[in-house]
Amino acid sequence: MTQPPLAEQLPYHRLARITPRHQWWRPLLGTLVVAVGYVFAVLVLMLCSLALGAALGYPEDADGWPEFGPVPGTALDLLSIAVGIPVLLLTVRWIGRRPAGTVSSVTGRLRWRWLGLCVLTAVPVLALALGAMFLLPADGGEAESRWAGWPAFAQALAMLLVLVPLQAAAEEYVFRGWLTQTAGAFLRSPWAALVPQAVLFAAAHGWGTAWGFADLLVFGVCAGWLTWRTGGLEASIALHAVNNLFAFGVSAAVVDGLASDETAADAGWQTVVLDVAGIVLYTAAVTWWLRRRPQERTAPAPLPPAHPYGAVPGPWPVHPYGAMPGPFPVHPYGSVPGPFPVHPYGSVPGPSPVHPYGSAPGPSPVHPHDSVPSPVHPYGAVPGQWPGHPAAGAPVPPSPTVHPGAAAPWPGTGRPAGSAGSAEDTPGAG
Repeated sequence: MTQPPLAEQLPYHRLARITPRHQWWRPLLGTLVVAVGYVFAVLVLMLCSLALGAALGYPEDADGWPEFGPVPGTALDLLSIAVGIPVLLLTVRWIGRRPAGTVSSVTGRLRWRWLGLCVLTAVPVLALALGAMFLLPADGGEAESRWAGWPAFAQALAMLLVLVPLQAAAEEYVFRGWLTQTAGAFLRSPWAALVPQAVLFAAAHGWGTAWGFADLLVFGVCAGWLTWRTGGLEASIALHAVNNLFAFGVSAAVVDGLASDETAADAGWQTVVLDVAGIVLYTAAVTWWLRRRPQERTAPAPLPPAHPYGAVPGPWPVHPYGAMPGPFPVHPYGSVPGPFPVHPYGSVPGPSPVHPYGSAPGPSPVHPHDSVPSPVHPYGAVPGQWPGHPAAGAPVPPSPTVHPGAAAPWPGTGRPAGSAGSAEDTPGAG
């Protein structure tokens, strides 16, 4: 028996093809919709902040935007990135015609336990790298930092704990999620899908130093590899969120630290070396966890649409009323047990065709009203091999005209074969 075809297993970067309604143009159109939708969402957020600042009487800067202060201003910046999450998920659902959760992982959702384990792994690893950065010699051109105080730090930290994970997740959904799957819709190789998003991720942070760009590029490659290797965004979200929390937390601890315009793109080579070491160490730790707690890495691709009345067990097409057991096509009312086609009302046990009202036990055809070894007369059955008289068993009178039911006369006599006669009329009598 032929086994049904197995579905192709799609890795994370190929999940744009998981829907039967996938078309080559959907990822490209979706990218345009994400870009336009994100710009629109940011404009709405900016207009709302402008109206709020005017209503509450905040002073305006040189560009006419309200100055909320370092903590509210940072919150607004983080929100302007986080609004990309709903825009992207709606695009996946409406344009991609697939579940929005397929951007999160191959299981169609965020795996929260795995995400928590990755966060617990990232905290000590990145804290170690951050502690090593504090041991670096201070730059002589920098002003001395002053402690912001516990009230200001606690207020900033509470805001960061809420918004930084959303900001980090939004960047992961865009770069390691949407852009990776868009490239994977056309390219099978995971590296061909991972490298472009890493370059775009580094470029999106601006150009500061070559070391800073390299740091962001390594981050994007490692986060992309973890996404492919684990089958979801959880590991990269944990890395990004913890890294940004430490970075923003250090800035919030000093006076006007959150007001600084410096980003990771401006880092020096000493900071980059330690940061890359932390990223690589985290990647190795997650790989170690995967050997002990394997995660789903693939999802089944949709099968080709099945025939309405059954699957095809062999190389021949399926007839609407059954599968084909042999090399001949299947008749609508039965299967073919041998080399002959099947009549609509029965199967053929031998080489003779089947009459519509019965099967043929021998080489003679079957009459519509009975199944006999010889033809049947309309008014009775004939015990011999010749057609019978209208009245079964009645003698046939001699007649110059041959009766339709009479047999031909014996040679040399005028009597039909089988009629009564004297002994002298019978050849050989005596």
